[in-house]
Amino acid sequence: MEPKHPEAPAGDSLERQIDAWRAHLRRSQAITGSDAAELEDHLREQIASLGDQGLSDDEAFLVAVKRMGAVDALTREFAREHSERLWKQLVLSGDAGYGGVEPSASYGSRKMWVALALAVAAAVAIKLPALFGIGFDDEGAFYPLNISFFTLPFIVAYFAWERPLPSSSRLWLAAAFALAAVVVNAFPFPPAVADAQVADTQLLTILHLPMTLWLAVGVAYVGGRWRGSERRMDFIRFTGELFIYYVLIALGGGVLIGLTFALFQAIGLDVEPLVNDWVLPSGIVGATVVATWLVEAKQSVIENMAPVLARIFIPLFALVLLAFVVTMAATGRGIDVEREILIAVDLLLVVVFGLLLYSISARDPLAPPSVLDWIQLTLVGTALLVDLLALWAIGSRISDFGFTPNRLAALGMNVVLLVNLAGSAFLYVRFLRGGAAFSPLWEWQMTYLYVIAGWAAVVAFLFPPLFGFG
Repeated sequence: MEPKHPEAPAGDSLERQIDAWRAHLRRSQAITGSDAAELEDHLREQIASLGDQGLSDDEAFLVAVKRMGAVDALTREFAREHSERLWKQLVLSGDAGYGGVEPSASYGSRKMWVALALAVAAAVAIKLPALFGIGFDDEGAFYPLNISFFTLPFIVAYFAWERPLPSSSRLWLAAAFALAAVVVNAFPFPPAVADAQVADTQLLTILHLPMTLWLAVGVAYVGGRWRGSERRMDFIRFTGELFIYYVLIALGGGVLIGLTFALFQAIGLDVEPLVNDWVLPSGIVGATVVATWLVEAKQSVIENMAPVLARIFIPLFALVLLAFVVTMAATGRGIDVEREILIAVDLLLVVVFGLLLYSISARDPLAPPSVLDWIQLTLVGTALLVDLLALWAIGSRISDFGFTPNRLAALGMNVVLLVNLAGSAFLYVRFLRGGAAFSPLWEWQMTYLYVIAGWAAVVAFLFPPLFGFG
């Protein structure tokens, strides 16, 4: 059942009580976000049923919680039921080895090997085009265009096994990936020529296709139960953690490759062809599945790193944007209309959106306003102003040179970010003035995932035919 936030005082009181119950439940290291969402569904069903019997919201909440049992008891029950979880030993002090099975060993021995098997499968899949004469380092855009299909389906397969995913959802996801693969590879993009760049619409498809298909990974991540902002926020947290782990693995892999070159050069052997043809492509796709397993393995053992990094960089980005706006006002200079400058500004705005999203994901919705909230409002306000200036610059460029796929894509992304920042600023002001709860800001960001994914799908699938695949 979708969580609701009615405006009536009684409903608001009920939502605050449910928020407090959920926050207490989520502090348990034995219960994941999807577990908490499922328990919340049951709680809300109990409250609705009791409300139909004539109980007030407060009475229904108390009775429903009583029926479901104390939260601490539920925590212990979940930890025992899911004995393979890594963090069980942190919850059941003195119960390690419950049932004769070491929890960390049970977790790793099964899920780790499944993840490794899928990583190997992805590594094999990315080499299959070589059977048809398509090399990883060949000219052309085959691999950049299809890299999503060599990585994301294996992450979906891991979650489909681990959750598990309903059969109907598996079929829909498989059909979505298959249809996307057929469509983008059927597009009659101009053939690649040595030293020539790919067509603009092809580059836009390459950049926006993973953003569209990542939503399918989200459906698999939540086990097909996409309803409810809590589940979608868990997926956002997972995305940030996956990016961090993948970067760490890539850095380690880079060091390993460098040492490999040095070692074999010491005995007069050149291993560069082997590394470029096999190790590099296999490592790129296999690492995504391994990183997925690592995120799941350490989930709830320590605080997520993405929100922590967001809290560190939000004040820094706020200072940079504030200094930028003040300098523009003092010098009277506008944003350069050169394409590279506009791309850099758009990238900065996307980073600001990500910082805001991850900071919101880690915030206790019942906590009162803090200094960090005011800093985030400053960041949103300055980013909103920079976005307006960027839109003016893009409009000037379009007025001077006309529409192109790149300019229209940049214009659309700026409008999408502008609406998000404006809505975030409005909701933040309401919250900081004490007139509203924090949860509407959470809901706004979660709903906006559909907007971003929708725009990415438009650019990836509609721009090529609209602009003649040029």
